[in-house]
Amino acid sequence: MKLYPEPRKRIHWITREEAARLIAELPPHLAGMARFSLATGLRQRNVSYLRWDQVDMDRRVAWIHPDQSKSRRAIGVPLNRDALAVLEEWRGKHKEWVFVYGRPRRPVDRTSTKAWYAALERVGIANFRWHDLRHTWASWHVQSGTSLQELQELGGWSTVEMVLRYAHLAADHLLSAAERIEGTNLGTISQKRDLRLVVSH
Repeated sequence: MKLYPEPRKRIHWITREEAARLIAELPPHLAGMARFSLATGLRQRNVSYLRWDQVDMDRRVAWIHPDQSKSRRAIGVPLNRDALAVLEEWRGKHKEWVFVYGRPRRPVDRTSTKAWYAALERVGIANFRWHDLRHTWASWHVQSGTSLQELQELGGWSTVEMVLRYAHLAADHLLSAAERIEGTNLGTISQKRDLRLVVSH
């Protein structure tokens, strides 16, 4: 009899160092898309078919239309400096699509290619899918102190239950809260009680 149920899904994420090594091994079109995914948390289809008319670099925002999102809701995507840097590199390469490849230039429909798996093998990262870049983005956020409510909005999830799988990664961030009651543990209380017994005798 199992005391604890097996988790339905395990979260696969990589460190920033591993991500840097992976990106260095990817061809330019996949490297750009991977960097943008790690900066925004967008799903692969949303990155592959991102159009320039969905991006406002002055306001530092992009948006995903309801028919393009898994939740069927429009998603506003704030663009941090990393995301903007990628967009600057790709500006002017195509008048319609942001990320393109080949001749003629077309959106990058497939990202889980031989080049992707070969890069993973060269850097020694196993059992890692393209979608795990989204898990990595979410994991980095929680580890950096982003609340689950903020993460839900950033990632376009329809319910907070869908982000609870990342909650355990906030343990380091909560250390300062745990330290607030230091000095009140049972060991200290036991020592004081023993001291009172010695003094009374």
